[in-house]
Amino acid sequence: MSWNFDEKSPIYIQIAQHIKMQIVSQEIKIGDQLPTVREYAEQAGVNPNTMQRAFSELEREGIVYSQRTAGRFVTEDQALIDQKRRELSRSELESFVTNMVKMGFTVNQILPELELYLKGDS
Repeated sequence: MSWNFDEKSPIYIQIAQHIKMQIVSQEIKIGDQLPTVREYAEQAGVNPNTMQRAFSELEREGIVYSQRTAGRFVTEDQALIDQKRRELSRSELESFVTNMVKMGFTVNQILPELELYLKGDS
């Protein structure tokens, strides 16, 4: 089954973000071997070149690394994964706050709204 992509950013970036999210959420564990480019491309419903580009992006960030003839693996650098987790959370929070402000909420109104949501009192 192919993944869902939006038109807002390049597909390879969205794939890299998806895999990064799986790593920081520990769905994919430290040191795990990733599926091959072809397997992932088939899973996502994209061209293998697109998947290769996503993997290259993850390698550039240091989240995954290649071992010749053995494949790609998730880094064992927990500090780096923690840093990427904070970066992702910061990005999500930034998007959330920006959208709330666009809807007319003041900064002081956002936290109470969030607390209500988290308590299930929408």
